[in-house]
Amino acid sequence: MSFETIMVAIAMVLILEGIGPMIFPEQWKNYLLEISKQNQNVLRRLGGSLFTAGVVLLIIFS
Repeated sequence: MSFETIMVAIAMVLILEGIGPMIFPEQWKNYLLEISKQNQNVLRRLGGSLFTAGVVLLIIFS
């Protein structure tokens, strides 16, 4: 995997992460408030699930 590929992947993540707050700022703020109220274990499970899904997709498509 080249440096350019990694930078393209990071750029795509930043673009996707920026769409929500750019288009729906009020809903995004409410979403963050709801997430901040969650139990740490719930957040850890969510983060672990997202991480695992990312790794699986990376393995499948690389």
